[in-house]
Amino acid sequence: MEFFRIKKDIPFMRHALIFNVISALTFVAAVFFLFSKGLHLSIEFTGGTVMEVAYPKAADIDSIRKTVEGLGYADSQVQSFGTAQDVMIRLPAQKGVNSAQLSDKVMAALKAQDNSVEKRRVEFVGPQVGEELTHDGLMALGMVVIGIMLYLAFRFEWKFAVSAIIANLHDVVIILGFFAFFQWEFSLTVLAAVLAVLGYSVNESVVVFDRVRETFRDRRYGKLTTPDVMNHAITSTISRTIITHGSTQMMVLSMLLFGGPTLHYFAIALTIGILFGIYSSVFVAAAVAMWLGVKREDLIKPVKAKDETGGAVV
Repeated sequence: MEFFRIKKDIPFMRHALIFNVISALTFVAAVFFLFSKGLHLSIEFTGGTVMEVAYPKAADIDSIRKTVEGLGYADSQVQSFGTAQDVMIRLPAQKGVNSAQLSDKVMAALKAQDNSVEKRRVEFVGPQVGEELTHDGLMALGMVVIGIMLYLAFRFEWKFAVSAIIANLHDVVIILGFFAFFQWEFSLTVLAAVLAVLGYSVNESVVVFDRVRETFRDRRYGKLTTPDVMNHAITSTISRTIITHGSTQMMVLSMLLFGGPTLHYFAIALTIGILFGIYSSVFVAAAVAMWLGVKREDLIKPVKAKDETGGAVV
């Protein structure tokens, strides 16, 4: 399915060096902010108090959130849990204040707002749980990277695998750099968005690489150089890119506008990932594959000639 078809190939690779210099500077800036400012980790990673409260009717999440934030817990998380009547409140750990004192203070404020509220459960999430989540998250990220590299190496060629991984890690680090620079809260939902961006970004690279392989194998394009093949492959997939990423971004935008605070940073991470995923697939993955020296012979197996007796001639 195509909305339009561009007849003349756009010379993307002519400007690949300039865009990759910009990309490298952005990447270095992201790494700098990650080390200088660090991520603003949520309670799941740092530890804190988890409360479950229940209302006889559907809870007003926004009102509860304002009440909790009014007590001075700006980094708290308030969300529905299970049903519309059940609410989960996560409070950051505070020195000199235990979980019981925190929960009593919050419950007093909630009861002043609505006396029908009931406390169901109070638990303390220690920093050891946060360390375990951090370890598991890094392990998941590493396994995804290794899996993608093996998949691309088997499906295409090692040069494509290396270029795609560089492009994907480029996207992930830039997302983390945004969260470090603006000190947006990095939670488990954001980690899920980062992992989703890895798979989403590699899908775009695979589409472009598939078209590169088809172009190399097509005799009509036998005289094209590698940069020209890259330009043709990217140009011929532009319509598909607009359809796929446009429809996905519409869904993400709806979560950003109407999903509330719970999905806000999840949607932001996906938005950054989608935009930079398009950029990296064109100007990073394709350009790096070109600079690594990918050529027609890497994707087309030579045909062995046969002698008169039927044996293959090497």
